[in-house]
Amino acid sequence: MKAALEAWGSNSNLFHQGVAKEVDDPEVVAATMSKAGVILRRPVGSNGPFTEHAGLPADLSGDKVDDGPKKHRAPKKGTSRKVDDEAARQAALAFEKAQRQREKEQRKEEAARAKERERREQAIAKAQAALDKAKREHDTRASTIEAKRAAFEKRSEAEEARWEKQKEKLESALRRARD
Repeated sequence: MKAALEAWGSNSNLFHQGVAKEVDDPEVVAATMSKAGVILRRPVGSNGPFTEHAGLPADLSGDKVDDGPKKHRAPKKGTSRKVDDEAARQAALAFEKAQRQREKEQRKEEAARAKERERREQAIAKAQAALDKAKREHDTRASTIEAKRAAFEKRSEAEEARWEKQKEKLESALRRARD
């Protein structure tokens, strides 16, 4: 019952509410065993075979067609319950196997997502490290250029001061020579 409720996606116990019921018909059990974990349907009000997609009943007129006297088979004593128990056990085993397979696939998918996430994080870390390294190199070069510029500026100022002194001396000598 639990497996059926999970397969149907139900949050409430449909068996307890009377919406669903457990069956012991060997044909129904055989049909569900052939496709464990899949919800099977048949046309409403018919005794047609169970399939994944139920079609509409063939006679929708509502008129009952009398097919003559119905032939009833006498149930075999003891064997139907034994077959049902074995079929139910087989169905449960098949469902558990399918569920383990789904869980295995989910673990594989999660591992693949984790691996992709790890790869992406490594790529981000690598790109960030390259950016940081380039920024440090730029800062070093810029500070070297700035230091050289400051030294040139200082030399330029020193040269200007030396020129002013020399110019003043020479102009003074020129004035004295003219007088």
